[in-house]
Amino acid sequence: MKYENYMTLEFPSKSANEAFARAAVACFAAQLDPNLEELNDIKTAVSEAVTNCIVHAYRDSIGEILIKCRILPENTLDIVVRDHGCGIEDIAQARTPMFSTGGEERSGMGFTIMESFMTSLNVTSRPGRGTTVHMKRKIVRRGSTD
Repeated sequence: MKYENYMTLEFPSKSANEAFARAAVACFAAQLDPNLEELNDIKTAVSEAVTNCIVHAYRDSIGEILIKCRILPENTLDIVVRDHGCGIEDIAQARTPMFSTGGEERSGMGFTIMESFMTSLNVTSRPGRGTTVHMKRKIVRRGSTD
């Protein structure tokens, strides 16, 4: 698919990098002139995806997280968050609200939050090989009735 601009970001799965990833994607998305609600939705979805990598994919180890962002036609932000961690055995179960493999302190709402804040969400995974979260968000042009 044709894109207007892109960026790639790679960093270790350290919790300190979650805020960095969220801010970097928000800065990239700013060129689409999102309103504050759209920008906060994007930041929250990216935060959830990266946190899933940190907490679930690599559990007690440090691995790499890759984020790719593209600006697609029709003012659409395309975000891919990928890890090479343990993978997900059952994606449908993992996407069920309140399901978590992260212990009692985890809400199990990450995928639900991503799905509610983005225009589309696709999750693919291979056990032992990693997970890819692909999200898109259409940004409404200011002054537009779209």
